[in-house]
Amino acid sequence: MRPNILGADAIEWLGVHYKTILRHKETGGAMSVVDSVSPPNSGPPRHIHHDADETFVILSGDILFWLEGDEFTRGPGQTMFVPRGKQHTFRVVSDAPARHLVILTPGGFEGFFAEMADNNYRIPEDMPAIADCAARYQLSFTGPAL
Repeated sequence: MRPNILGADAIEWLGVHYKTILRHKETGGAMSVVDSVSPPNSGPPRHIHHDADETFVILSGDILFWLEGDEFTRGPGQTMFVPRGKQHTFRVVSDAPARHLVILTPGGFEGFFAEMADNNYRIPEDMPAIADCAARYQLSFTGPAL
């Protein structure tokens, strides 16, 4: 197993490295913050967070976001806000990995990444199990990745 680029207490799932730097328990549930490093051409299937707003703060690399049919590219120092209930996805479009903070309000979604890594789920092979887990985190998948 290769070392995690975010440190020993970070996790890796499908080549993406995640380190929770602010847990929902530390904020009374108000928010959570995850430091994430995603490889080129990576990104999740289209999805909806039904109970949380999601804000991305781009630290390095370039990311193409898709939000309800509109596309936006964001790079270092830029942000992307995704209101709860809106379909969205993203893909890293730079040649190098993209590092970004993922801020969810309210918090709690950080547990999803841990469950995915713990179970070593694969996309698309394990999508039924992933979708079942996602539902516990008020997340539903609505389409393919970019």
